[in-house]
Order: sequence, then structure tokens, then C-alpha cells
Amino acid sequence: MENKKMFRELNTIRKKVLLLSKLTGGTIVIFYLITSELPADHNIAFWSWFILMIGVILGVDFLLGKMISKPLKEIRDTARRMAELDFTAHCMIHTKDEFGELSQSLNKMSANLQEALEQRKELADSLSHEMKTPLGLIRAYTEGLKEETDEQKKLQYMDSILSAADRMNDLLVSLLDLSALEVGAAKFTEERFDFIELAETVAGRSLLDAPGIHFSFSYELPEQKVFVLADKHRMEQVVGNLIENAKKYVRPGGEIRLRITCAERHLDFSIFNHGDAIPERELPRIWEKFYRGENSASGGSGLGLAMAAQILSLYHAPYGVRNHADGVEFYFRFSTIL
Repeated sequence: MENKKMFRELNTIRKKVLLLSKLTGGTIVIFYLITSELPADHNIAFWSWFILMIGVILGVDFLLGKMISKPLKEIRDTARRMAELDFTAHCMIHTKDEFGELSQSLNKMSANLQEALEQRKELADSLSHEMKTPLGLIRAYTEGLKEETDEQKKLQYMDSILSAADRMNDLLVSLLDLSALEVGAAKFTEERFDFIELAETVAGRSLLDAPGIHFSFSYELPEQKVFVLADKHRMEQVVGNLIENAKKYVRPGGEIRLRITCAERHLDFSIFNHGDAIPERELPRIWEKFYRGENSASGGSGLGLAMAAQILSLYHAPYGVRNHADGVEFYFRFSTIL
């Protein structure tokens, strides 16, 4: 009797329901339901439970989509644009979780790559411009040698070719040296030395022994020795480049003044030259390699100030430039030792 009753109840199954639901992430969930003609209270309880479960699943799906799927899609799309060298891509996720941190890192990387790409283009343009003049001179004087019969003029042509080649070589060597400093590949050998003696030597070599000078030179230096711990060759580059810059821009008949003062644990170096003031808008950019301002003088590699700035930055030494009523002053501060 029991078996027959169970068989009759199973025979009351009459309907099958197939429900398809596509979740936010693209997953398709299949609900395959079998309904029966059981008493109403059984069906009501069953359908109540079923609707509750559907609501829970859809609610979880909504939260997962908002918290995981959408941020991942945003990050994926931004990364894809960056892979295609579109560094204007910006990930718009501002949450305070791991997705927000990843978004910020991605945006920072995109900005850095965009800046690096622009700098590389500027460097290529500047280098091409700097190389164009000496290469043109070399070509012109070489062609002249083919036609010239005067031996004295041939020697002059060859001297001009050698001078242009030296200029190109100096430019490339300076650029490679600066690049090594920028990426931290340059090696520094620290030693204790008298900075005043170094400044006197460099200034004498650059200013006092220069032929055909059209300016006056004065200096104010401490009488005692002032010792620093640094790479002597690099500090010679800093002082020499600042002095050469002053020579380049001093007005004819003007004055260059070198001054070093000392405090308890540091020295202050400054070099002033009579000349035109630097436009205020150009002051932050004069330390960039190959930068050419309105009052730029001809000659030089265009890397001297950039080299000095990079070396001083590696020593965490403050530096800068200020305009005066009758000229320009470059300066820096450096730590001293006993």
C-alpha cells in the first residue's frame, strides 16, 4: 500500500521549468525546476524559498560585479591602451582598497612613460640640432679640401674639421656622462679635500689663463682651508661648469665675481656675472639639458648646467639662480667636514 501511494504522488509531477540567468561576469546559471501538484502550502513554501535564493544570488552577483568585475574591466582597458602606447589613458578607480592602489600605480606609470617618451623625443630633436652644425662644417671643409691647392688653406680646413669633430666628441661624452648620472650608473669616489684650493685652481684655469678675455674677475674666499667629503672630479665639474656659464653670458667689459663663505657645517658658493637677467619663466628650466632660452649664447654643449644640477642633487646640496639688477648669480650650499 505504501509503495502504491508513493507511486501515485510521483505521478502527480506534471511540469518542468527551465530558468536561465546571465550574471554580471558573463556566467550563465541554469535553474532546472520540477514542479508538482502537491498541496498549495507545500508549493508556497517551496516557491518562497526559491525566490529567496534567486534574490540572494542576484544580490551577490550585483555586489561582485560592482566590487570586482567593473574595476577589473577598467584596469584591463587602461592597461590595453597603455600597451598600444596611448599614455593618456587614465584609470578612474578611486576606492581605498587594492583596486584603488593598483589604479593609482597604473596612472602613475602611464604619466611617467608619457614624460619619458616626450623627453626622449626632445633629446633626439636637441641632439640632431646640436650635431647638425659640426657635421655641416665637416662636410663643407672636406669638400673644400678636394678643390683647394693652397697648402696653408688646407691646413686651416683640417684644423676646422678637427675642431668640429672635437665638439661632437665632447657633446657625446658629456651626454653619456649625464645619462649615467641620471640613472645612478656613475661611480663616485669620495675623498677629503680642500674645497677652497679646488675653486682657486678651477677659476684660475678657466678665467685667469683664458686668452682674449673681455671682462674683469674678482673673488672673495676664506683664508683658512675648508674641507669637504666628495668626488673631487665631480666637484671640479660643478665649479667649472658654473664658471664657464658665467663666462658665456658676462657682458663685454663686465665683471665676474666668485664668492665662498663658510658657516659651522657648510659652505656657500656663488658666481655672479654682469649681464642680462634671465626671464622669470625660464628660471626653472635652465637646468634642463639642451634648453635654449631667449638670451642663450652660442657655443658650448648645452649640458653644463644640467650636469652641475645632477651632481649637486646626488649630494642633496641645495642650488639655484637669482637675478640681480645688473646681472645673474648662481649658487649652491655644500656640507663641510673637519
